[in-house]
Amino acid sequence: MALPIWVQAGLWGLLAGSALVIGAAVGYFTRISHRTIAAVMAFGSGVLISALSFDLVEEAYERGGFIAAALGFFIGACIFTAANWFLTYRGAAARKSSGQQQPSEEEEHGSGLAIALGALIDGIPEAIVIGVSMIASKTVSMVAVIAIFLSNIPEGLSSAAGMKKAGRSAAYIFGVWGGIAILNGVAAALGNLFFSGFSDEIIAATMALAAGAILAMLVDTMIPEAFELAQNYAGIIAVTGFLAAFFLSKISG
Repeated sequence: MALPIWVQAGLWGLLAGSALVIGAAVGYFTRISHRTIAAVMAFGSGVLISALSFDLVEEAYERGGFIAAALGFFIGACIFTAANWFLTYRGAAARKSSGQQQPSEEEEHGSGLAIALGALIDGIPEAIVIGVSMIASKTVSMVAVIAIFLSNIPEGLSSAAGMKKAGRSAAYIFGVWGGIAILNGVAAALGNLFFSGFSDEIIAATMALAAGAILAMLVDTMIPEAFELAQNYAGIIAVTGFLAAFFLSKISG
């Protein structure tokens, strides 16, 4: 017997979120150069931008029209920006950094919690997208899952490396990323359950809202970190990731 759609959504969300733990393990136990981390982050950013463009926002537009998609997209970006501003003020500005920029708890009390919450707001919109996108089709968008999975690896990798250099314990680091991976699964399942009874316009606006938050996250946190270290190569690496996801969306469609 097939699993309920909301359970399937939760499992796909958990799978996409598990890449955070994989990335964190690589960042904690290995010594990868900052430039390599930046290159992977640039590639993941390109992949996710492609998925937003050709999968998520396009589906939101087809479901609810331009007004619902545009309004949701803009509101999502505003919500993320406001949350990111607050958490940056509390010490989470360098949560994606693999270098020495992350403050330790001794340097800035409460920064560990702020970094954990920052990582949470970075990941939850991606999980909601997975759950909501499965409402009508009853099947997952593999392009979206692959894009989120690929972008989560450098996110976990870079942040975990920075957490380790800031003196945070392995229990804290893997507790954060393991917890967020589980919450990704929960958010995907709840997104599917909660919005399944709403109109196409509401579903479209919700998908677009999550997509707007994802794009704001990329521009505010991932892309600056990638450019800081990869610099002249960040653009071409991001374009490569974009084209890879675009090709995947076409062969899977």
